[in-house]
Amino acid sequence: MTNVFPSRPGVGDALIIVDVQNDFLPGGALAVPEGDRVVAPLIQLAARFAELGLPVFATRDWHPQDHCSFAAQGGPWPPHCVAGTEGAAFAPGLRLPETAVVVSRATEAASDAYSGFQGTTLGVQLAQLGVKRVFVGGLATDYCVLNTVSDALAGGLEVVLLADAIRAVDVNPGDGDRALAAMLAAGALTGSATQAAAA
Repeated sequence: MTNVFPSRPGVGDALIIVDVQNDFLPGGALAVPEGDRVVAPLIQLAARFAELGLPVFATRDWHPQDHCSFAAQGGPWPPHCVAGTEGAAFAPGLRLPETAVVVSRATEAASDAYSGFQGTTLGVQLAQLGVKRVFVGGLATDYCVLNTVSDALAGGLEVVLLADAIRAVDVNPGDGDRALAAMLAAGALTGSATQAAAA
């Protein structure tokens, strides 16, 4: 892994926690292998950001029952993260700061979105807060993390990818590794949520 960055949160930083929802955890409708392993480091870092008065955002899939990504509508996935269901809830251990902002994505039946920026006000909110750099972790490396990081970079933000707080679906073997390589090639730096929380 290249571009390793000794990250210390500070002014101009925000944390983006991507889709740490029950349906993406082991036993969920669209489980990411070891997806539950991202919870502990993200909790630590979210608490650190709150302590420093820095913004925390948590994205979530928030689908209608007939969402276009579901197999019954011709999409690639089983039904998952249907708005208001237990599967769409954040992981039980993910204790978000009271100040955290929840960003719901892919809320319309006819449109899908893998990026936390797509069809949301996330970019506007970050700009209004003067955010220049985002720390990103969550699920899954090869889909929503990849697309969120890509859009953040395209929008001119610096990105610290939290290597200890991401996991891949790997529908095709190696998808996660390829996604990681693509993010680094696009300019993302890698960091550790655990180390950043202790910095």
